[in-house]
Amino acid sequence: MRFFGSWILLLISMLGLAQPLQQKHSFSKQDSLRGSNNEFRDWWDVQHYKLSVTPHFDKKYVEGVNEITFFIQNENVERSIMQIDLQEPMKLDKVLYRGKTLSYIREGNVYFIDFSQTKFKEREQKISLFYSGYPKVANNPPWDGGWIFKTDEKGRPWMSVACQGLGASVWYPNKDYLGDEPNRGATFTIETQGDLVAVGNGRLKKKEKNRYTWEVTQPINNYNIVPYIGYYVNFKDEYAGEAGHLDLDYWVLDYNIDKAKKQFQQVKPMMQAFENWFGPYPFYEDSYKLVEAPHLGMEHQSNVAYGNRYQNGYKGRDLSGSGWGLKWDFIIIHETGHEWYGNNITNQDIADMWIHESFTSYSETLYIESLYGKEAANDYVIGTRKAILNDIPIIGVYGVNQEGSGDMYYKGANMLHTLRQLMEDDELFKKLLRGMNKEFYHQTVTTEQIEAYISKVTGKDLTSFFNQYLRTTQIPILEYSIEGSYLSYRWKNNVEGFDMPVKLANSDAWIFPTSEWKKEKLRKKDLKKFQIDRNFYIQVKRID
Repeated sequence: MRFFGSWILLLISMLGLAQPLQQKHSFSKQDSLRGSNNEFRDWWDVQHYKLSVTPHFDKKYVEGVNEITFFIQNENVERSIMQIDLQEPMKLDKVLYRGKTLSYIREGNVYFIDFSQTKFKEREQKISLFYSGYPKVANNPPWDGGWIFKTDEKGRPWMSVACQGLGASVWYPNKDYLGDEPNRGATFTIETQGDLVAVGNGRLKKKEKNRYTWEVTQPINNYNIVPYIGYYVNFKDEYAGEAGHLDLDYWVLDYNIDKAKKQFQQVKPMMQAFENWFGPYPFYEDSYKLVEAPHLGMEHQSNVAYGNRYQNGYKGRDLSGSGWGLKWDFIIIHETGHEWYGNNITNQDIADMWIHESFTSYSETLYIESLYGKEAANDYVIGTRKAILNDIPIIGVYGVNQEGSGDMYYKGANMLHTLRQLMEDDELFKKLLRGMNKEFYHQTVTTEQIEAYISKVTGKDLTSFFNQYLRTTQIPILEYSIEGSYLSYRWKNNVEGFDMPVKLANSDAWIFPTSEWKKEKLRKKDLKKFQIDRNFYIQVKRID
């Protein structure tokens, strides 16, 4: 490619402005470009992806094109550079705009496309990005992301992708930023060979020989756009839901259809439970799909990856140790919970991924409650506390594609369980969850928005509560002593202003500790076997 010297100087100058703010954390320019809505991204808004891919199993090679429809945010844009993300070793082969080839340069996992000679006559534009290469192959999906080239039990090709966190740019060019989903969804064409079947997001719109075209009409996270290619067979069901008729669409390997028909019977009671707690399934237009995957599972929107081998629990284990985790299929329940928290409500920055994982982990508890009762649910969520590490805060570092602690799962779930106790009103708690999915329907959000909404609905100032559980590794310690009929108590290991009240076990009595010692007379029955309600995620220490 030929580049004009003046444009290169302009680009270098602008890159200097894109340095990450978190230098003390040793993040690189690449981290900042990947994780921030910088000046190469903020001037254009993605409307639609028209994506096609042809994978070559033997060579572990893919090629395709992504036509991006985008909207220009500022009508006065005269000279612009567009950042397109595509991770090495994948490469961009050609960029077409209105039939003309545009110049671009590469810096690591980022391409900068030159629009400096372009005058935009309309706010909505299209650009076509041709790409090819040998994508990163996932060694341990879904945790180690990338393309998956495996064989099924009969030795036949089986392919897919898992790229949460790593990003969709590991295999196709896009604006790899969670805060900008394609507003009008995506059209996804997958070309296969032989008798291989291709499954994508949304609904199958067209099949021509070995070309399968799927379409999702709603906004979607980039990493959720995923192909599954294998020897699939399909069976269907339907669910009469809150928003009407919901298509249930199941794609499994041909030799597993009988197992699937039995195991997937869990979907309907799950849908009933989740719609009760969270409101209508958010993607009726695009259907609900479970697809057998060559890895454990992932929340691919309207295209949920299932790899739990048709057994209950998490790979046959109960993560809570309570026994309740073996009564249902963890992957079906957890990954579907993400359709509300993760896909309907999406964090703008991966540092806020607790919004996805804390609420979805608590969806497991709510599912158990719906089927087996409240005490069973309490047993389950309290049982998951043994998995909490308190290694680093739940919220990560902003602007550099850095997530926080894995405690976003079960510490986050226990935080929400504690919040529910503070509300003392399960109907209000349900109203909160349903309201969130309505208030932030198909939106990307920040922690601040979620905190503000919860505080508004509960009527409580929860600033110190969220600071304690999201932004520190400190678990509040309730110190107490008993002298005669008097209880003395205070909070320790807490953030400034932390004054969360707690309820006594097997009692209607509450105490209201702060950082300062308090002393009060309690009823004899409350002092005799003094305990804090187990549903509060705290530590208790007697100091007599």
